Amino acid sequence: MTNHLVYVIMDSCRYDSYNAAATPNMDKLGMAERRYSYASWTSPSHYALLMGMIPHTNPKGVFASEVYKQEFVKWVDRLGISDLSFKTFVPYLSLPKVLQDLGYQTIARVSMPVLNQFTAINRYFDDYALMPNHNDFASMVRDVEFPDDELRFYFFNLGETHYPYMLNGDDMPRISGVHGVFKQMDELLLTQASSQESKFFDLAEMQRLHKQQINCVEYIDDLMGELFAKCPANTHIIVTADHGELFGEDDYFGHGPIMHEKCFEVPFLEGLCPAI
Repeated sequence: MTNHLVYVIMDSCRYDSYNAAATPNMDKLGMAERRYSYASWTSPSHYALLMGMIPHTNPKGVFASEVYKQEFVKWVDRLGISDLSFKTFVPYLSLPKVLQDLGYQTIARVSMPVLNQFTAINRYFDDYALMPNHNDFASMVRDVEFPDDELRFYFFNLGETHYPYMLNGDDMPRISGVHGVFKQMDELLLTQASSQESKFFDLAEMQRLHKQQINCVEYIDDLMGELFAKCPANTHIIVTADHGELFGEDDYFGHGPIMHEKCFEVPFLEGLCPAI
């Protein structure tokens, strides 16, 4: 039987944050593996994910080309379609394009402005939207539907686990990500004024922020239970992150222009939708 596909990306969620969280719903899907993202920030990582390249296991003693081939073959089991291979993805190297060609309705909801609908990442989606709020996985879940006569691919980018790790009512510090920096660039150039650099967080604040990311994973897990309840049994679900995060390790915070293992460590779990 051909499967629906639901792909959930917890933005910036590093592996040990997921591992520290209570995740009774996602545990029914499977135990999370520690894997590694192909990039250290949102945009390039999502481009890799939408090529059909899932986070890797960092294997030793093998040719990288063999790893790619083996990963693309796994889409056979995920989708329940026997004749998929790396060649299926050529020349577009696009998972949503492959799924469109197979008759899927391709739907994306993203939280990060750098993934907005005007970027190239929107290509080959039938329905693509940037959420009006940074942390609104609840609305994404509410709008999920599976018509009887249609295969569906849902691609979700979640902002809850991204800095500032905000849930309703939380009071957390804010600094600009790359989108905020771009928005302010013209003003800075015109005034020739440099803004005062953000004060680096102390250890206690770093620990509080890390705990808040863990809290956000638990919030997402609650909503995953609602998502599972809406998915048919033949729905393959992937849950992962686009990259990790630094909470003060070796004097780093955040992600992006950082070459550190914690910036690349991500959780990965997948399987058919569990019965709820």
